[in-house]
Amino acid sequence: MREDALTDEALVDAARDGCEDAFRTLVERYEGRVASVVIRMLGNTPEAEDAGQETFIRFYRGLRGFRGQASVGTYLTRIAINLSLTELKKRRRRAIFVPFTPPGREDDTPELEYADPAASAEYDDTADRIQAALNRLKPEFRSVIVLRLMEGYSTKETAEILGLPVGTVLSRLRRSQEKLKRMLISSNRELVHETV
Repeated sequence: MREDALTDEALVDAARDGCEDAFRTLVERYEGRVASVVIRMLGNTPEAEDAGQETFIRFYRGLRGFRGQASVGTYLTRIAINLSLTELKKRRRRAIFVPFTPPGREDDTPELEYADPAASAEYDDTADRIQAALNRLKPEFRSVIVLRLMEGYSTKETAEILGLPVGTVLSRLRRSQEKLKRMLISSNRELVHETV
């Protein structure tokens, strides 16, 4: 039987037994979902690509311990979200650090580059504004929006993935939607002023 016709459970069992094709099929089956999560959390950046690859590396290393209490997709999403949150914490620490530049040496200072969703021609203006607003949310709010509204997980599944009570997810969802709405309205006003 072809690997792509097997259930996730059968593929996990085969991968545990050393079948590389079974694991490759799992990667192919879920790489789009993982990529979507990390890109929405981190932007279309090299760090997002690294987090996506690391998600599957961790899954492979943890196959023996995978008990199937959550679906493979949910389990991979949980790993991807946790890696994304860790990267966001690293970014916050890096942003706090301001290097000292001696007087007269300003030209030697390397230019810091940050992910700019507008840099990619494949995104339209609306998607750019939504991603920019999403990037301005605190990670704990961003993760709820990404999982619940963008990836389509139920409130209960979102709570399980994030290890939060359902009430906390609902509260963060409401607050983050309000913040996004305010940011997008503000962004639209700025856009109107620029085009006038």
